[in-house]
Amino acid sequence: MTDEQLLIEFALTRMDNPGLDLEEVATLTVRRLGEDRMLDFAGLTLASRGELRGAVFPAAVEHVLRVVLTLRGPDD
Repeated sequence: MTDEQLLIEFALTRMDNPGLDLEEVATLTVRRLGEDRMLDFAGLTLASRGELRGAVFPAAVEHVLRVVLTLRGPDD
């Protein structure tokens, strides 16, 4: 899944849940995309941190947040 596709999934999840903060939307996005994507995202987070272990779900949520905030750009 490309970063752009992930951002679209995040935006769709946020549209369905407008009152949630970014981390809550990222959590729902990971759940919505399923276990295979969760493992992919967690692996990317753990690789970027240089760690060999960590909890899978929080690492996947961290990856989603990192991608969203990176593509969102700097705050004005």
